[in-house]
Amino acid sequence: MGLTFADITLTSSEDLILLRKGYIKKKEVRSLDVTALIDTGASMLTIPRSVQQKLDLPKINEQNVELGNGSIITVDVVGPVEIKFENRITIATAVVLPDEIEVLLGAIPLQAMDVLIDVRRERLIVNPQSPDKARLYLHSTDKILSPEQLRGLKVTGEDNSKKTGKDDSEKTGKDDSEENDKT
Repeated sequence: MGLTFADITLTSSEDLILLRKGYIKKKEVRSLDVTALIDTGASMLTIPRSVQQKLDLPKINEQNVELGNGSIITVDVVGPVEIKFENRITIATAVVLPDEIEVLLGAIPLQAMDVLIDVRRERLIVNPQSPDKARLYLHSTDKILSPEQLRGLKVTGEDNSKKTGKDDSEKTGKDDSEENDKT
């Protein structure tokens, strides 16, 4: 398998907020079109210092990161930055490395945008199971939310009860006898 690259747009999230509030014009929003190496072995977005400076992304933290060769270095974490690929957008922080590196798009923003690697064609694609809108996975929410809270949520898409083995009464906390009592 070869390397996979994708054309993405990086935009200063702070500028987008200022635009929405009417403090700056659209032409003043700092944005860059870049070609990123898709790196599922990396966690985050990694950018060179020059990209951080062009977007004026503020330092928000320092973090230790482990490189592919096993060495551990301390890096600046900057952001927030908007990442756009086709019809997908996510907001992330970025690790800053020296200017000799290319932009790396790691697993966390890839998952947040619900995109996949087409291995055969060596390209990034929008998930064909959710082509219009990214689908995030919150598998433990049924353990966190009460049946009353779950009933209040708008349900879209397919019924996953066949996958989980739960029927509607288990998902809502009601059984058929409760429904029949209302009639």
